[in-house]
Amino acid sequence: MPIRMRFTTWRSLATAAIAALMAAFLTPAAAHAATPAPRESRPVYSYANAIREAVWVDTGLDGDRDGKHDRVAVDIVRPREPARQGRRVPVIMDASPYYSCCGRGNESQLKTYDAQGHVVQMPLFYDNYFVPRGYAFVGVDLAGTNRSDGCVDVGGRSDVRSAKAVVDWLNGRARAYTTRTGGTTAKATWTNGRTGMIGKSWDGTIANGVAATGVKGLKTVVPISAISSWYDYYFAKGAPLYDSGPDWLSNYVESPDARAKCAAVQQKLVDGAPRTGDRTSLWSERDYVKDAGKVRASVFLTHGMQDLNVRTKHLGQWWNALAKHGVERKIWLSQTGHVDPFDFRRGAWVDTLHRWFDHELLGYDNGIDREPMADIERHPDQWVTSKVWPPSGTAATTLRPGRGTQAGVGTLGLGRGHGSETFTDDPRLGETDWAAGITAPTPGKAGFLTGPLTHDLRVSGSSTVTVTATPTTRTAHLSAVLVDLGPDTVRDYADAAEGITTGTDRSCWGASTAGDSACFKNTAAKKTNVDYTVFSRGWADLGNYASDRKGVPLTPGKAYTITLDLAATDHVVPAGHRLALIVAGTDKDLIDPPADRPTLTLDLSRTQTCVPLVGGATAFTRATAGTSAAPEGSTLEGVTAPRTIHRVPLG
Repeated sequence: MPIRMRFTTWRSLATAAIAALMAAFLTPAAAHAATPAPRESRPVYSYANAIREAVWVDTGLDGDRDGKHDRVAVDIVRPREPARQGRRVPVIMDASPYYSCCGRGNESQLKTYDAQGHVVQMPLFYDNYFVPRGYAFVGVDLAGTNRSDGCVDVGGRSDVRSAKAVVDWLNGRARAYTTRTGGTTAKATWTNGRTGMIGKSWDGTIANGVAATGVKGLKTVVPISAISSWYDYYFAKGAPLYDSGPDWLSNYVESPDARAKCAAVQQKLVDGAPRTGDRTSLWSERDYVKDAGKVRASVFLTHGMQDLNVRTKHLGQWWNALAKHGVERKIWLSQTGHVDPFDFRRGAWVDTLHRWFDHELLGYDNGIDREPMADIERHPDQWVTSKVWPPSGTAATTLRPGRGTQAGVGTLGLGRGHGSETFTDDPRLGETDWAAGITAPTPGKAGFLTGPLTHDLRVSGSSTVTVTATPTTRTAHLSAVLVDLGPDTVRDYADAAEGITTGTDRSCWGASTAGDSACFKNTAAKKTNVDYTVFSRGWADLGNYASDRKGVPLTPGKAYTITLDLAATDHVVPAGHRLALIVAGTDKDLIDPPADRPTLTLDLSRTQTCVPLVGGATAFTRATAGTSAAPEGSTLEGVTAPRTIHRVPLG
């Protein structure tokens, strides 16, 4: 209730103010007519004549240790007319490390500049579309990148504070200069300070981090495929997800000037992020979830449910923390991998984003806050909505594995299992191999299946798998996956483009200039037919059985219990399909293998999965009543094995 009142109060005040201001640029005839409260910003301002300028904001830090405060470069595109009319505009802001090293968007666009150092091409469509509609767009070079001072610290104090300082400057609380080294100050007298941050991957991660500071003036954030805790980008409960750490990533994006000055910061990243997977103070600093209670901004997030770069554990834990603290929020979930919604649902995305910013930054009562909270892609280009997410009636339901008639091919149900199953870690295999052979007694996994369902089962939210396992070695990694066994057509998320194809024709989204086109290559869903779909995953180092913070060597022959956190999802297992749980060792290319090659024995009486089912245990009982769990013995076809995934949270 307090949050709804906050938005209603702002909207009421803003609507009255905007209605009065609209008369400033209406024709005389229109000005005399009754003017209803606006519901949509219109492209009434000139993009070609927009003001393009740059300032350097003082962060208050000296990351590169040159004895001076670091300044971050801020490139601005804003409509010229409102300032002439004495009106101030809100800001849409994207803070990124990628503006010069790697590019933004599906076409890898970089910032370009004229001879005066003013931005000519601002990547993506945000400036082209929103500046004519009365917004300023601000592109911030994170500290240590492009034209900014300082060092990249990969989601830490420097990253977050360099972006937060810009929000402070927009609200009159920080100092900026007209050049990188000069003393002439610049003030943001042209803005009302109301700021919305947006960005994909690392950019969206910074939006999360700045929101978690509680900075005043940040009214909304739109994180796309974003990280919520950097530990969970590199590790899953001690199991390493990549063969590198944040020092590699920092070096990847830093400007040559920063790279020459930032050896000390690089070394801190090495020392603070040991490959043991232990949680250190470095990771605590980069955990935004713990600070969700500070978030003042509304949050509209979107994520690919098959994103194997920034995996959806980030989505689930961030969403749950925001919900706990009553943050106003909205969500889109696609079938893609690490893909921007501009490239999988372009028209609807631009329209929804437009209305979201109009509501949050201009205060327009356009009804978006009363629409369904969630949009979910059920099949390629086929979307459904949920009034709230997860849906009402969703309940954590404990399912238990049981022994079947073949070794390694068991049952999955509500009753407690008995006996044991054994498998041997084979790092040459992964989830696609396990799922393809789930109905056969293969030595590298233990699989557990329901019978064919008589009714649909919807899994909505984050699951866990608790395993009691006895290893034969001092090190062991575990993987657990949930699988929908049955034919379907899905987006080919394992393809290099992660579920889309890019054409040669273009569509335009806003105004263009000679140096900055608003026209982008069109995309379409890349589909594939499968016999099964892995729809949720989780991993752990068994040595972290007693602590999420620190792993220890195992004693061979001793039983250990550990809980794996599975990635958030929203998936319907349809009638006629089976729901399956697979427990195995190394998930090839998704986690790194342990030092040893253990054989693990599962105690089925102490192993279970807790799954958020719409309708809970009642829905599961209804869907599985009278079905036989006897599996068929054929090899199943799925997507190709996920390739070695990027070590870069790149958009």
